[in-house]
Amino acid sequence: MQQLQSAKQKKQGRALIDSFDSRLRLHTIVRLRWIAVLGQLAAICLVSFVFGFELPIGACLTVIALSAWLNVFLAIWFSSRHRLSVWFATALLAYDIVQLAALLYLTGGIDNPFTMLIAAPVTVSAATLPLRYTVALGLAALGVTGLLVMFHEPLPWDAGIQFELPFTYRMGAFAAVCASTVFIALYAWRLTKESRQMSAALAATDLVLAREQKLHALDGLAAAAAHELGTPLSTITVVTKELENELEADSPLREDIMLLRSQAQRCREILQKLTRHPSEQDPLHARVSIRAMLEEASAPYRARGVAIMITAAPAAGEPGPSAAEAAVERRPGVIFGLGNLIENATDFARTRVDVTAEWNANELVVTIADDGPGFPAELMDSIGEPYITTRPAQGAPVIEGEEDEEGPTGMGLGFFIAKTLLERSGASVSLSNRVHPQTGANVHISWPRTVILNG
Repeated sequence: MQQLQSAKQKKQGRALIDSFDSRLRLHTIVRLRWIAVLGQLAAICLVSFVFGFELPIGACLTVIALSAWLNVFLAIWFSSRHRLSVWFATALLAYDIVQLAALLYLTGGIDNPFTMLIAAPVTVSAATLPLRYTVALGLAALGVTGLLVMFHEPLPWDAGIQFELPFTYRMGAFAAVCASTVFIALYAWRLTKESRQMSAALAATDLVLAREQKLHALDGLAAAAAHELGTPLSTITVVTKELENELEADSPLREDIMLLRSQAQRCREILQKLTRHPSEQDPLHARVSIRAMLEEASAPYRARGVAIMITAAPAAGEPGPSAAEAAVERRPGVIFGLGNLIENATDFARTRVDVTAEWNANELVVTIADDGPGFPAELMDSIGEPYITTRPAQGAPVIEGEEDEEGPTGMGLGFFIAKTLLERSGASVSLSNRVHPQTGANVHISWPRTVILNG
């Protein structure tokens, strides 16, 4: 259902773009029309005053003046940077076709060697407008060219001589115009499409590189933090041990001191895990079962008053060896990423977090679901980016360092780091909210079986 809705939204988005946006600026089309006006005036003056051929110069100048006045009107009414809508751009290009056809009708029709210019507006459309609008303009251009084969004024020539080419030659000229228009338009459309695809690929590459640069910066910060925090954590451990020895056995502070000492020790262990090289890992524990991996990831968060229920089972009806629970490579990055997502779920859950692992012959899927309020709809697309957090109750995006009335809201880096670490391991991470009447959020992590499983 969600896929159908997503496809429908994409279709509506494309329709919206086609209806309201084009890549043609008013400044561009006005400049092109001024070039056409000057070229048409130069051709009329050359034919009439230099060669002395007779032609309806008044009607020709009237048609050319219409284009000039249209340019003046557009320049006054709109800003030069105005981006034309698809319909408006199509209408202006259609006018250019009609205007050129009218001028050709007055000056010999298909016999006029400038008939080939009828392909120019179609080429502009192919480079800037959606394909179906270009097809419509192309059919219109070929239609008026076909009319010029049959209906036109005589070609301007010497007095007393009526120049007229054979019908077969005119049909050949019409075929040439058709072929040229189609080929040039397709060529321009293809080049433009490849250019857009290349631009999109470069933009996507820039985003990926920016994301990796952010993660590498965080890697450096983690290493620096591990180095800098080692000494103060050791000091806290020593001081708490001395305080514990000095306190009486029934002192109400003893339990707090012991808790502080255990948490400092846990911080040291976490830093050691983050900075440990993979080659230093105990080979006996290099691989664990799927359930053991999830238990290890969720263990630090079971004392929060929220039940964490772990289920690991093969997909329903999965036959043979693929149904057996295989061992997975014990990767600190994967365990840290899963643990961070489980921690986030326990923070928002009311009573329960379900961690479900399911595998088949092709993939392993882990789902982390809570019964909290779910992801805010307005942040669904941006969750996972650095410095975006849903910690505030209102669900508004928060920038690093901002605080609400209840205290710090968080930097929004936890989910970003977890998601990036899991994706580095070959996983695909997606988010959704539970279907009504249930409430809460779902995080789906899926790996190809050949990437995460042993066998």
